[in-house]
Amino acid sequence: MSLQRPIDSLFTRRAMIAAGIGGTLFSGLIARLFQLQIMEHEKFDVLADENGVKLELAPPKRGRILDRFGRPLAAHRQAGRVSIIQEQAGNVVETLNEVAKLIDLTPARQARILETVRREARFRPVTVADELTYEDFAKMSLRAPDLPGIVVEMGSTRSYPRGRDFAHVLGYVARASQADLERLSEGSAPDEQAAIRRLFKHPDMRTGRSGVERYAEEWLRGQAGFRKLETNAAGRIIREFDAPELAPKPGRDLHLTVDAELQRKAIERFGDESGAAVVMDIETGDILAFVSTPAFDPNDFVNGISQADYDLLRFNNRSPLYHKAYDGTYPPGSTFKMVVATAALEAGVIDPREQVYCPGHYRFGRNTWHCWKRGGHGSVNMHWAIKASCDVYFYEIARRMGIEHLAEISKQFGFGQRWELGLTGGRSGVVPNDEWKRAARGEPWFEGETLNIGIGQGQVSTSPLQLAVMTARIAAEGRIVTPRIIGNGPRPEADIPLDAPLDPDFMRRMKAGMYGVTSEAGGTALRSGDLGLGGPRLAGKTGTAQVRRITAAERASGNIRGGDDIARELRDHALFVAYAPHDDPKYAISVIVEHGEGGSRTAAPIARDIMAEAMKRDSRATPTYAQTASLGTGAASKDL
Repeated sequence: MSLQRPIDSLFTRRAMIAAGIGGTLFSGLIARLFQLQIMEHEKFDVLADENGVKLELAPPKRGRILDRFGRPLAAHRQAGRVSIIQEQAGNVVETLNEVAKLIDLTPARQARILETVRREARFRPVTVADELTYEDFAKMSLRAPDLPGIVVEMGSTRSYPRGRDFAHVLGYVARASQADLERLSEGSAPDEQAAIRRLFKHPDMRTGRSGVERYAEEWLRGQAGFRKLETNAAGRIIREFDAPELAPKPGRDLHLTVDAELQRKAIERFGDESGAAVVMDIETGDILAFVSTPAFDPNDFVNGISQADYDLLRFNNRSPLYHKAYDGTYPPGSTFKMVVATAALEAGVIDPREQVYCPGHYRFGRNTWHCWKRGGHGSVNMHWAIKASCDVYFYEIARRMGIEHLAEISKQFGFGQRWELGLTGGRSGVVPNDEWKRAARGEPWFEGETLNIGIGQGQVSTSPLQLAVMTARIAAEGRIVTPRIIGNGPRPEADIPLDAPLDPDFMRRMKAGMYGVTSEAGGTALRSGDLGLGGPRLAGKTGTAQVRRITAAERASGNIRGGDDIARELRDHALFVAYAPHDDPKYAISVIVEHGEGGSRTAAPIARDIMAEAMKRDSRATPTYAQTASLGTGAASKDL
C-alpha cells in the first residue's frame, strides 16, 4: 500500500503536467481559431481555407425595369473587367505600368487605383479598368498569366438600352459613395451595415441614385451569395464548384405603366424643342408617356461620368438633367380657364348663358388688364369664352368669386398636390391665396391679383403632370383620376385627393368648350382637332404662359415683340391640354414647349400627333403584367 501511494502521486503529477501541456496546446488552438474566425473573419469570408478552395462574394443580378408590354428599359449586360489583388501582385506600381502598355491607363487613373489599393484590404480585388473593348479584353486575357495579381474576367453592368428616352423616369445607378452607404445602411444593425458595405465594394455592385432606380432599390437589388472556387498556388481560378445553395438571389423585375414606343415617338416629335409631355389613361390613371426633353444618357453615369461631361449637362441652358414633366412648374396660362369656369359655376356667381362684353380690355380700379385679342371678342358666354379664350370674361368671373374659392376648387383638379409616383423629385406647384401670400411674401392678397390668376398668370404655377391630371378629370366628367407609373412593383402609399369629385354637369360644359376649341368656328386650335384617323377627334385647350411683362409702348403700338425680335429665354411658353376621342375619352395629354410662344402654333400640333400615335398603337391595351395577376387599384405595401 505504501508503494502504491508514490506511484499514484507520480501518475497524478505526470497527468497534471500532460494536462497542462495539453491545455496550453488546446488554449493555443482556441486562440488561433478565435483569430481565424473572429479577428480575420472578413478575410476568411472570401478565402475559405488554404487548400485551394475559396468562397468569393457573388453579387446579385439587379432586377430589370420593363415597360407595360415587357420591353426592357433597364437591364444588365456582360462587360470585361481587369482587377488587381495587392496580396498577389508584389510590386503594384510595376504591374500597373505593364497593364498601361496594353490598355489605356492614364497616369491620373493609375494614381487613383494606387490610392484605392492603399485603402483596401490586401486580399480584396481593386478594379483597374472596366467596360473593356473586345480587343482589350483579348490582350489582357493573353497577358494575365504573366502579370502577378491581375484578374481578367467578365462582369455584369447596368444597361439602359433606350438611352435618353427614360432618363428622368428611371434615373440611374452608380458606384456607392460614402453618402450612399450611409443611406443604404441607415437603421440597420452593425453587422448588417458591415455586410452592406462589403457588398457594395464588389465591382459589379451599383446603387440607384435617382428616379425609379433609387426608389425601388431594395426591390431591384436582390441578395448576395457566394461562388465556391478552386484555385492554384498563384491564386488563379481552376474551376468553380456547383453550389446552388450559395448562389445569390437576383432582384425582382419591375414593370412601369409606360409604353416605350409611344415615349420614343413623342420625343421624336419634339425635335429640337425643349419641353415636356404627359399622356395618361383616363380610366386607370396609368402614365403612358412621361417626356422631358432634352435629356441625358443614364449609361454615362453607370461607371462614373467625368466632371467635364457633367458640367456640359449641368450648365446647359435647356436643363437636360431636369425632369420638366414632374419637377418643372409653369404658369398654366389659358389651360387654367376650365378651372376658373368650374369654380365660378360652383360659387353660383354666373349663369353659363350670361353674356360678358369684351372690348379688348378690362378696367378695375385705376388699372387696366388686356385681352389677348386687341379688338376684343364682343359679347361672349361661357362656351364662347372657353373656345375663343377670352381673357376679359375670366377677369370678370374671377373678380366675382374671389381667390379663396378659386384656390379651393383648384385643389379638386389636382393642383397644389405633389403626386407620389415612386420617383425622386416632384413638385406641388403653387395655388395662391391670402394665407399663402402672407406666409411667402409677408403681404396681404390684393383683389387685382385675382384677375391675373383668372387667366392662369401671376403666382399660380403647375406641373405638366398636374395639367394632365386636370384634363383626365374633366374628360372623366369629375371622377377622381389618380396618376401612377409603377404597374407591378413597390408602389408608394395611395395618394389622397385633396377634395371631393367634381360636378359631372359642370365637367360636361368644360368638355363642350374644349371641343369648341378644336372643332368649332372661333376655336383657337381648329387645325389640331383632326387626328387623321378617319373619325375620332381631339378636344383641347390652348395656353400661353407669359415669361416677360409686355410694355405699355408695345401695347399702344400694337407691335408686341416676339420670335426672333427677342432672346429665346424671354419668349412665352406654349401649352396645350387635350383628351381623345372627344366622344368617348380614353387618353389625356398635356404638352408644354418652353419658349415656344403660341400654344396653338407649337404645343397643339405636337399634342395632336402624340395623341394620334397613342390611339394607333392602342397604348392603353392590357399590360403584360396584368395578364397573370390583378393590378389592383390601391397602392402596394412599401415593404420591399
